[in-house]
Amino acid sequence: MITTLVTGAILPHPHAARVAASMLRPVNQDPYQLAAEAADFFRSHFDVDRIDVALVLGSGWASGADQLGTPIGEIELGDAPGFSKPVVSGHGGALKLVRTAGGKVAAIFTGRTHYYEGRGVAPVVHGVRTAAAWGADTIVLTNGCGGLNPDWAPGTVVVLNDHINLTGDTPLLGATFVDLSEAYAKRLRDVAHSVDASLPEGVYVQFRGPQYETPAEVRMAGVLGGDLVGMSTTLETIAAREAGLEVLGLSLVTNAAAGLSETNLDHAEVLQAGKDAGPRLASLLAGIVGAL
Repeated sequence: MITTLVTGAILPHPHAARVAASMLRPVNQDPYQLAAEAADFFRSHFDVDRIDVALVLGSGWASGADQLGTPIGEIELGDAPGFSKPVVSGHGGALKLVRTAGGKVAAIFTGRTHYYEGRGVAPVVHGVRTAAAWGADTIVLTNGCGGLNPDWAPGTVVVLNDHINLTGDTPLLGATFVDLSEAYAKRLRDVAHSVDASLPEGVYVQFRGPQYETPAEVRMAGVLGGDLVGMSTTLETIAAREAGLEVLGLSLVTNAAAGLSETNLDHAEVLQAGKDAGPRLASLLAGIVGAL
C-alpha cells in the first residue's frame, strides 16, 4: 500500500476562536451551584435579597424593558458568574432590575445564550436557574419566531400553550422526571388574555439551529402539531419547571416560516419585525407584568 502525504498550511476555522473561548469554562462545574453563585453575585450588586419575577427578552422584545417599572439598576451579564456576552446581532446582554407598579421586583434578561452557540445546555438555562436561585416563582420567556398559521401576520403575538423540543437534548441531569403536562401555566395564560383578549395560543417547536428550517422541516412541524418554529425557549421551560417556576411563553411572529412565503428568510427581517412591533410589545409586557 502506498500512502501519500499532502502537506501545506493548516488554516483555522473561521469560528475557531469563539469555539476555543467557549471551551475555557470550568469542566464539570455543578450548574445549580453556579446558578447559586450568580444569584449571590446579583444580590450583592443590587442589594436586593430576592426577586419575584424574571423575564427573558428574545428577538424583538428588548424595547419592552423600559416600561416594566421603576429602574433599580443594570449590569452586563458577562460580568456575572456563568454568563457570557451575546454573540448574535440584535440580542442584548444586560440584566435590568425594576420595581413594578405593584411593588414586585422583576429581573429582566435582555438576551439569552442559544443552544446553537455550541456551549452545551447548562449555559442556555443558566439565567432561568439563576432567577430561581434568586427567589423568583414566575418567569416570562419571550422569543421571535416563524409562523405556520397564515392568519398570523408578522407582528402577531402568540401565547404558548405547549411545545415540541426537537433539539434532542435536555437540561435535566440523571433520573429527573419533570412533569410537563402544563409546561406553560394556564393561570398565566389567563393573565395574558385578560390584558389582551385577542392573543391567540399555539404550540412552539424548537429546532437546534443556527440554520433556519427547511420547508420540509416546517411541514413536519405542522404535522406534529406545531404552530411556531424557532431556536429557543423549550430548554429554558424544562429547566424552569424543574425549579418549580410558573412559565408564561410569548412568541412574536417575525416572519412566515420557510416555504410559506415567496421571500427567503433573513435575520435582518427578524430584527425589523421586532422593531416595528416594539411599542405594542412594550405595552403588552407592562400590562402582563403589572397583573401578575
